[in-house]
Amino acid sequence: MTATTAGASQDTPRTPPDIELFTAPTPNGWKISVALEELGLPYSVRPVNILANEQKKPEFLALNPNGRIPVIVDHGNDDLVVFESGAILIYLAEKTGRLLPGEPRARMAALQWLMFQMGGVGPMMGQANVFFRYLPEKIPVAIERYHNECRRLFEVLDRRLGEAEWLAGNEYSIADIANWCWVRTYKWSGVSIDGLDHLRRWLDAIRARPAAEKGIAVPFKLPEPSKDAKAGEAFANAARGIVQR
Repeated sequence: MTATTAGASQDTPRTPPDIELFTAPTPNGWKISVALEELGLPYSVRPVNILANEQKKPEFLALNPNGRIPVIVDHGNDDLVVFESGAILIYLAEKTGRLLPGEPRARMAALQWLMFQMGGVGPMMGQANVFFRYLPEKIPVAIERYHNECRRLFEVLDRRLGEAEWLAGNEYSIADIANWCWVRTYKWSGVSIDGLDHLRRWLDAIRARPAAEKGIAVPFKLPEPSKDAKAGEAFANAARGIVQR
């Protein structure tokens, strides 16, 4: 794991930034880099090669005993270690006073939709990926089950976004970042968003934010499978090894 510097600190050389991000190019990793870019917080990047199982090495398990990215270390706060992407998002929002509304109803809305992603969108899309992309043996009933559940969750988001500009209401928040980083990969998961006009509007609006574009390139930009089928297949083959460990 080699450190690189990202975020606001890259423009002017300074002392190492307080926030150290251990990450890989996955939806859960993107959540944190997108949030850090949106907040303008300087941070250093420690890429974790999950295809080589670096997340299972003792030095990483000392940070997260579950052996999963992302993890941050806040060296400006007594080297505080935070793992689990949802917890990191809340920590960063509370640290800066941004991306999490202060008004109680809006705050609870943001937290509810964040938990919706953590408990629903992420796990279900993850399983859709396993059965649709990664397992060598295709199990149609499993693929159908997870595709249907992902579509149902997308429809829930679409209804909410027909009521409000953002998931928490009028204010862009960590709930939008968390859900977007997963939903944007709908093509890879094989899930249709046809007819979900509010969801598509929201996807496009976040994609147009400079912080989102920068954040999904951390620690490096993945090729778009829809534009580079060969690269997508190579990634699926490599990821298959992780799924079967």
